[in-house]
Amino acid sequence: MAKDKEAVKEKTEQLIEMTAGFCDECLDEEYKELCEKLIRKMSRKRTVPFMTGRMDIWAASVIYALGSINFLFDKNTQPYATADDICDYFGTKKSTTSQKSKVIRDLFKMSYFDDEFSTGRMREKNPFNSFVMIDGMIVPKSVLPPELREEIEIIEELKRK
Repeated sequence: MAKDKEAVKEKTEQLIEMTAGFCDECLDEEYKELCEKLIRKMSRKRTVPFMTGRMDIWAASVIYALGSINFLFDKNTQPYATADDICDYFGTKKSTTSQKSKVIRDLFKMSYFDDEFSTGRMREKNPFNSFVMIDGMIVPKSVLPPELREEIEIIEELKRK
């Protein structure tokens, strides 16, 4: 059991180091932090996904998964990188990397504007930020009384922490 935990810890640190190298070279500090957060979360799963398979594929897939939900591949966003940039850096095939990233996204139910794994820029651009659900009805925050808006802001702030 202790041997398994050591192996997981070792591979976790190796993956973090690999993704940090790409983030330092091509992306930014926020992506680096998100990669580490995702890898650490993966390492806490009952069956740790990256205990099998090549580490370079897992590293590329972590960045690919985060990039997919944060519009990394869109030229109009900063930072910007292509799927080929990621795959070339790690020496992986695009199809393998995208399939493995899909496994990661499905495992954590990651999608666009994900609360946990979106960059700050994406969270700010979330089109649903200006709406709230009250008794099953979607209502624009702008039509709510000021005291209710303040209460909602406090609750949302607490959720982010």
